[in-house]
Amino acid sequence: MTKKEVTQLSYEITGCAIKVHKALGPGLLESVYEQCLKYELLQNGFKVKQQVVVPVVYCGIEMDTELRLDLLVNDCVVVELKAIEHVLPVHEAQLLTYMKLLQKPQGLLINFFTDNISKSMKPFVNEYFKLLPDE
Repeated sequence: MTKKEVTQLSYEITGCAIKVHKALGPGLLESVYEQCLKYELLQNGFKVKQQVVVPVVYCGIEMDTELRLDLLVNDCVVVELKAIEHVLPVHEAQLLTYMKLLQKPQGLLINFFTDNISKSMKPFVNEYFKLLPDE
């Protein structure tokens, strides 16, 4: 994939999240938004994996952990969902760590406890994004 394609994919994921948020509004459990966003993404032709196990390798050994990300779209963009009053730096760090461990170039931190997804959504890129061709 190229930087342009990844950026476009993230834009389209955000559009799906906005559609879900407009339909449901704030105040529901994260798991409800996750199911609805997965459905919306699938309806729009994206490949979506849900509750993906994130392997943790320490000293060459894969640890038996229950680390899971919410959604992985087109095997490229990590989507971490929240339904909380305030997104904290630890939530951003969580997403960045998932991206690093899975070697994915982009992540989206989407908080549904808001009046405007566009303003509250946070995109992240890492060194894997920088390695992608521009076009």
